[in-house]
Amino acid sequence: MSLLKRFGYYFGGFAIGLVILAFFLNGKKASCDYGPDARVLKNIRSKTLAYSNNAEMFMSSKNIDTTKINYILYKGDVNFSDSDTRKKPCGIYLVEGKIEENKTRLTVENCETIATINNIEYID
Repeated sequence: MSLLKRFGYYFGGFAIGLVILAFFLNGKKASCDYGPDARVLKNIRSKTLAYSNNAEMFMSSKNIDTTKINYILYKGDVNFSDSDTRKKPCGIYLVEGKIEENKTRLTVENCETIATINNIEYID
């Protein structure tokens, strides 16, 4: 069998496998969150989200809605070096992202059933 035919069979089987995989995973909530940032953010998003008085005051003074906060919790970066992840009973995470070209830092207290945004601030 020539090399060209081998490549043809390989890529043909690979394409069929991709179609079957897409068929079975279509509609499922399958994700590939393997990095530490992605796992922490997914864990925070899966819980009930609450806002402290400081966070609500900052949001109302800067005209920020919860959609922008949720975007940071989806696309942001967790600053593990400044976070207190092992604090009992709830870990403290610093999540950084952008809101309208302003670098923003969220301080999130991640408990068993609820995640509370304690502070929101613009950073330089």
